Amino acid sequence: MSEPNALAGSTDAEFGFVREVRASYDAIAEEYAREFPDRLGTRPLEAALLSGFAELVKARGGEPVADVGCGPGHVTARLNALGVPVFGVDVSPRMVALARRAHPELRFHVGSMESLDLPERTLGGLLALYSVIHVPDDRLPVVLAEFRRVLAPGGYLLLAFQTGDGETQRLTERFGREICLDYHWRDPETVAGQLVRAGLEMRARVVLEPDEGAKRPRAFLLAHRPG
Repeated sequence: MSEPNALAGSTDAEFGFVREVRASYDAIAEEYAREFPDRLGTRPLEAALLSGFAELVKARGGEPVADVGCGPGHVTARLNALGVPVFGVDVSPRMVALARRAHPELRFHVGSMESLDLPERTLGGLLALYSVIHVPDDRLPVVLAEFRRVLAPGGYLLLAFQTGDGETQRLTERFGREICLDYHWRDPETVAGQLVRAGLEMRARVVLEPDEGAKRPRAFLLAHRPG
């Protein structure tokens, strides 16, 4: 299996939003890792959904799983502890460096979810927790088609994202640092429809109410590639 590379298969169109996401998360990587060392440690329902995903992909056999948008790597490490052969991919080189430092026993690579440097039908599972929120509406079908491409027949995809009515929010500052990040808040049924149009089959839809102090429900969509 080849290793993901940030520039492999890239196009000029890809680098519009990808460049902003990369630069923004490079700028806030250390602060982000300190603020959110392990979100699932305080979210037992999300941890349970991740455990269910792990059991599904393990039941398929030994195919690898990609944690796309892995950030500092705590979810990748949780999947590894659950017995999943997993590696992490993130568009931010600084995030990847922090993940490698925190979890030297695991593999982390710089890469873009628009063009993963992986052969077709390679993965038993793909996880994207709160990473597609930065993908513009016109590029989301491209990303979902890429997820399907790298999944083996019967392989599972788990998406998580904060919900909304299709609105977009731009942040220009976080942790006291200048950034340029667009957040796209989507309706779960709309995203489920896009997964189906990408050639995936829906297996489950779960919406969790906002945590205390949060504003938006969180959606988890489980799909798989038919086969």
